[in-house]
Amino acid sequence: MPQLDVAVIDIAVLVGYILLARLIPLWFAGAQENADDFFLGGRDFVWPLIGFSLFATNMSGSSFVGLAGAGYNQGVSVYNYEWSAAIILIFFIFFILPFYLRSDVYTMPGFLEQRFDYRSRRVFSGINLFFNMFIDAAGALYAGALVFVLLFDIPLWGAVATLALLAAVISVFGGLKAVVVSDTIQAVMLILGGSMVAVAAYAQIPSWGAVVETAGEDALSVFKPPSDPNMPWPGLFTGVLIIGTYFWTSNQLIVQRTLGAKTLNHGRWGSLFAGFLKLPVLFFMILPGTMALVLYPNLSNADMVFPVLVFDLLPAGASGLVLAALVAAITSSIDSILNSASTLVTMDFVKPLYPEISDRGIVLAGRVTTVVALLVAILWAPQIATFETLWDYLQSVLAYTTPPIVATFLGGIFWTRANRHGAFATLLLGVSLGVVFFVLNEIQGVFAIQFLYAAGVSFVISVLILVGVSLWTAPPPAEKTEELTWNASYWHAETEELKGLAWWQNYRYHSVLLVLCTVVILYFFA
Repeated sequence: MPQLDVAVIDIAVLVGYILLARLIPLWFAGAQENADDFFLGGRDFVWPLIGFSLFATNMSGSSFVGLAGAGYNQGVSVYNYEWSAAIILIFFIFFILPFYLRSDVYTMPGFLEQRFDYRSRRVFSGINLFFNMFIDAAGALYAGALVFVLLFDIPLWGAVATLALLAAVISVFGGLKAVVVSDTIQAVMLILGGSMVAVAAYAQIPSWGAVVETAGEDALSVFKPPSDPNMPWPGLFTGVLIIGTYFWTSNQLIVQRTLGAKTLNHGRWGSLFAGFLKLPVLFFMILPGTMALVLYPNLSNADMVFPVLVFDLLPAGASGLVLAALVAAITSSIDSILNSASTLVTMDFVKPLYPEISDRGIVLAGRVTTVVALLVAILWAPQIATFETLWDYLQSVLAYTTPPIVATFLGGIFWTRANRHGAFATLLLGVSLGVVFFVLNEIQGVFAIQFLYAAGVSFVISVLILVGVSLWTAPPPAEKTEELTWNASYWHAETEELKGLAWWQNYRYHSVLLVLCTVVILYFFA
C-alpha cells in the first residue's frame, strides 16, 4: 500500500464542494408545502434531471468503490450489471412505466395495492425499507467511510456518521426536488472524477499489453465460462437480468424519479438518457481497477483500489476534486435512499392509518422517518466489513431476495389472471425462502450454488407460487386488471400518437440507438 497524503488544497476543494452541493439544491427546491412537493418534486421533472438523477442514485459510493474493486479482483465481467441496465431500462419504458404513471401513485407498493390489495402493499413496502436501510444506504455509507478511514485515520463509525449527516441535510429539508437537483450536480462530478482517475491510470501503465499480460485475457472479457465463481455467462439470464429488473423497474429508490416526470415522454427520455450514461462506466470505473493490477499487484483489500489510484496518481487539488466526486456519489445515493424510505413509511403506513392527516403532517412524518432511517443505516454500515468485498455483499443479498418481487410485478402487469392471493403468497413465501436459502448457501455453506444461479432458482419457485395460488383461488375483478395490465391495443394506440412526433423525439428510435451502442461495446470486450 503506497503512502497516501491529503494536501491542504484537497481538503479546501472538498469543503468548498460540500458547501455548494448542499446550498444550491436547497435553494432550487423552495418550500415543500404538500406531499407532491416533498415526495415527487411537484411531478414536474424534465428528462435531463431524471436521467442524471437515475445515474447518480445508482452510481453510489458503493458503486464507485465497489466497481473498481471488482475490476481489480474479477476483471471486467462486472460490467454485465452496467450494460444490462440499458436493456432493462428500454423494457421498463416500453412496458411498465406507462402503467405506473397511469396509476398516479407515490410508491411502488401503492401500485401493488391498486393491482392486488393492501396486503401486498404493506409486505413489499416493508421489504423495500429493509433493502433501503441494510443494503442501499449501508453499502453506500460503508464504501465512502473506507476512503475516509484510509485518508484521515478516523474510526469507521465516525466516517459513516459524518457522511450520513451530510446527505441528510438535502433529504430532510429539501424533499425530492432538492435530491434530484443534487443528483444532477453529483452526476457531473462522478463522470468528471472517474474520467480523471481513468486517464491517470492509463498514463501510468507501461502499455495496454502490460494490462493484458498481468490480468490475463480472460479478465478482459465480459463473458465468463459457466463455472466461473463470480460471473458465469448463464448467470446473465438467471441472475443479472432478474436483479436488474428489480432495481430499475420496481425499486422505490430508482422509480420514484420517473414517478415525478412532467409527462410520460419525459420519463421515457430520462430513463434512456440514464441508459446511455451507464455504458461508459466500463471505462472510467471498472477498467481503472483492472489497470491497477499492473501498478499495485499486491493490495490486500480490493475495495481500496479507488482511493489508492486517486491519491497516488493525481496531483494535489485534482485528488481533492475526485474525493469530492466520491462524496458526491455517496451523498447523492444516501439522500435519495432517505427520501425513498420516508416516502414508503409515510404514504404506505402513516397515510393509510391516518387518512385525515394534513399535508403539513405528512411532510413532518416524512422528515421524522428520514432521521430514523439514517440512524439505522449508521448502525449497520460497519457490519459490511465482514464480507470479502463490498460488491459481493450487495449482489449476493439481492440475488436471493429480489426474484419474488420481480415475479409479482411482471405477473401483475402481463398476466390478468394473477390475483391478490397469489401476489401476497409470492412476496411473503418467496422472500422468506430466499432469506433461508441465503443463510444456508452463503453463510452456512450447506449448498454450493453460485448466487446468480440461485437467483434463477428463486425466480422459478416464485413464479410457481404466483401461478399456483392464483389459479387455485378466484380470478381478480375486472377493475383490478383492465387499466393496469398490458395488451397489444396499448402498442397500436401509442404508435398512432408517435406519428405526430419528429423522429428525434421518438423514444423507439432512441432505444434502437442505445441497443446498437451496447452491442458495439460488448463486441470489443466479448
